Amino acid sequence: MKFEKLMLGLVAAAALSACSSTKLDEPAKVETKEPVPTQQAPVADPNANAQRKVETVDLGAQLDAAVSNQRVVFFDFDSFVVKDEYRSLIENHAKRLNNKKTLQLSLEGHADERGGREYNLALGQKRAEAVAKSLTLLGVTSTQVEAVSFGKERPTDTGHNEEAWAKNRRVELRDK
Repeated sequence: MKFEKLMLGLVAAAALSACSSTKLDEPAKVETKEPVPTQQAPVADPNANAQRKVETVDLGAQLDAAVSNQRVVFFDFDSFVVKDEYRSLIENHAKRLNNKKTLQLSLEGHADERGGREYNLALGQKRAEAVAKSLTLLGVTSTQVEAVSFGKERPTDTGHNEEAWAKNRRVELRDK
């Protein structure tokens, strides 16, 4: 206890001695500088502002236009992983849906003709749900998207080659 009082006293004495180095009798030094001349901005014509008009931007229309030709996400064979190349497409749709919460999308999953009916229906559903998950991760509410599957029942291309099959492995984003 005595040691603590001694240390407290030493700290107080050091603080007071530091304050005593300033002389109060001498005036403080003040530095004076010449003012720097500044240039004044030219006075604008008051009628010039009357002629300018602010254009109204319709964000909804811009977002609609951005996705108007971006309505299909394609998938690899036997896969329901959304490719990175479709990230901007999904982001644009998410911006549109987040801007107008009353909009709703039907996500229609499809598969190529290879595989059984049940397998392709399940694969189409997983593809549609993968796109729905991507949209909800970007803030879209789950009530705005509905994942459905058509399997191999609605092909875009009825050919029987890899080019045709690649076109049929898709999810179509349709407005409800």
